[in-house]
Amino acid sequence: MDIVTLDDIRAAAARIRGIARMTPLIDVSELVGMPVLLKCENLQPSGAFKIRGAFNMIAQLDATARQRGVITYSSGNHGQAMALAARTVGSPAVVVMPTTAPRNKSEGARAFGAEVIFEGTTSAERKLRAEREASERGLTMVPPFEHPWIIAGQGTVGLEILEQAPDLSAVVVQMGGGGLVSGVAAAIKRLSPSTRVVGVEPAGAAKITASRAAGKPVTLERTASVADGLMPVRPGDLTFAHVQAFVDEVLTVDDAEIIDATLWLFDRIKLVVEPSGAAAFAAIRSGKVPVIGPTVAVLSGGNIDIARLSELASSISRVP
Repeated sequence: MDIVTLDDIRAAAARIRGIARMTPLIDVSELVGMPVLLKCENLQPSGAFKIRGAFNMIAQLDATARQRGVITYSSGNHGQAMALAARTVGSPAVVVMPTTAPRNKSEGARAFGAEVIFEGTTSAERKLRAEREASERGLTMVPPFEHPWIIAGQGTVGLEILEQAPDLSAVVVQMGGGGLVSGVAAAIKRLSPSTRVVGVEPAGAAKITASRAAGKPVTLERTASVADGLMPVRPGDLTFAHVQAFVDEVLTVDDAEIIDATLWLFDRIKLVVEPSGAAAFAAIRSGKVPVIGPTVAVLSGGNIDIARLSELASSISRVP
């Protein structure tokens, strides 16, 4: 397994400088009554942290590969990020999305110049279609999480967190396929071993929880969650190895907790965060992560439109 090194992550940070933003770390301690800070990756150019890994990988492809083009499979955020990264270097891009992808995410990928193909509803279905298209067209696959260059790029979030707040008790990160938590944890645990790293996933898509119990990556029969970006049915072998090596605790939050956190962030902090991006904060707000010292929650994405926010607001009873 190619476990990423601190040097890999630092090299990625230099590579993506000027493309990915150094996002703010907002102190919301007074509002939540606990020492909590929010890492606002929802403010990235493509609306999510994914630009870090996508550009780190595309920037390392040779000229021939860039000229032929790149492809990925994505529920939305990685597809948009890869499209933006590809446009930045002048490379054609193709994104395979589920038929259930939110329109704002598919239109976002198109706006960055990508060709969008719809295939199935699961990550496995769109992965197979993307692999077939890559083979037929000679495109380079830029996977959403299962690659050391992707993980190293996402790990730059961890570097920034420690630069902005060096003395932390814990960092809480949401998990889909595991690329973000893998990179962040690899950076945090090497630079600040005493800082706890907590991974959070939806109860309806708890593939890493199941994999930890089994001691190896397992595939769920199905996933279902309001957090559409966190629904792969299986973690990657490489991301799971990082989770096992660096993540202290893995827990789940339910949809009601995720929706409550999403709406609270909008109402009280004036931040637009999609449900997938609010899962880490949901674990703190619901009390599932005890806050005993300065704690960072990563807000991983903000690609949600006002109509969807309105739907969420009418779907549950709110906690003040």
